[in-house]
Amino acid sequence: MAYDGKLAERVRLAAAGRKGVSERAMFGGLAFLLDGRMFCGILGDELLVRVGPERSDEALARPHVRPMDFTGRPMKGYVFVGPAALRDGRALSRWVALGADFAAALGRGEVSPRGRTGRAGSSSSRASSPRAAPRRPGARTRRR
Repeated sequence: MAYDGKLAERVRLAAAGRKGVSERAMFGGLAFLLDGRMFCGILGDELLVRVGPERSDEALARPHVRPMDFTGRPMKGYVFVGPAALRDGRALSRWVALGADFAAALGRGEVSPRGRTGRAGSSSSRASSPRAAPRRPGARTRRR
């Protein structure tokens, strides 16, 4: 899926005053990151904004906003904002700021809300255990 280049340029302008902002092609669109953490993105002509789980309901109550359901299952803390809500430059800037502020509040080095690293009971912690049996190449691991 391609992304709206004009919307991308408007997001760049809205995020221009922040340090640590970068862009990365992701999920068939364009993602904007703050210190390596995604805060918004563009898929087609919609803006994807990371508002955080605490502000998700508030964001969804606004017109032209829907849950992010990219995989068919809504992701808490992320919303799609439709083009009708982005016509005004101030409105776009508010959405970009909302996402960037959330990403900035996460701080550096913290684990994301999904806890992708350092989970107890993961295969990486089990493999380093002195009691763990050596694994055969290509052997399947059991999920708990």
